[in-house]
Amino acid sequence: MGHVVANKNIVYDSVPPEVMEQALVEQHASMIKRIAYHLLGRLPDNIQMDDMVQVGMVALLEASRNYDTSQGASFETYAGIRIRGAMLDEVRRDNWAPRSVFKKAREISAAIRVVENREGRPAKDWEIAEQLDLSLADYHCLLQEARGQSLVSFDEVVEVGESVGVELSDHRWNGEERLQKDELQHLLAQNIADLPERERLVMSLYYVEELNLREVGLVLEVSESRVCQIHTQAILRLKNCMEKADGFI
Repeated sequence: MGHVVANKNIVYDSVPPEVMEQALVEQHASMIKRIAYHLLGRLPDNIQMDDMVQVGMVALLEASRNYDTSQGASFETYAGIRIRGAMLDEVRRDNWAPRSVFKKAREISAAIRVVENREGRPAKDWEIAEQLDLSLADYHCLLQEARGQSLVSFDEVVEVGESVGVELSDHRWNGEERLQKDELQHLLAQNIADLPERERLVMSLYYVEELNLREVGLVLEVSESRVCQIHTQAILRLKNCMEKADGFI
């Protein structure tokens, strides 16, 4: 098995694996904090950066030991997906979200579904608020409170990796599983393209350009909390679309 080291994708088969592992970890350690910070903006305040970094370091070490150049993906892509996945797994294991958070997210999803089924188009903020019998300001507060649950729910619908639609090939999947995953990703891309313009832009800046929520806010000239609200609404809207297409509802 060949390993990639810090020297621009040069492969050294003769170097001991432990040396390669150390080189990969040292070269890519900075991505741990970047991924953690990227996720923390959408999680409740009780999720700590130090905890995410610790989990990410373990995932990076495991990635350095398991990386196989024959799979065709760069180590950065491979490790990034493994680090993000480990952090999300840790969030789920800790059962951080009180039942009220999940209840709020379900209420928003249901309201979006009712409005969109009735109108035959993406629901507007004020229509969702009206369906929930809330003022627009109260609805935006509700989105803020539901932000962490939407992150985990969306990750369970489809694994987005380091950017929407980017997926690492896994030789363990059989042909049928790979086809299903390809179809799921294609459907997700279609649903993202159908989002309202501002939600689509937030998804692109956050997942494709990999800006954090504060940076997205600077681009859109809105507050970080408003970006969080837009992102949460987009995720819940997409989750509805994906579940509907998969026959869940």
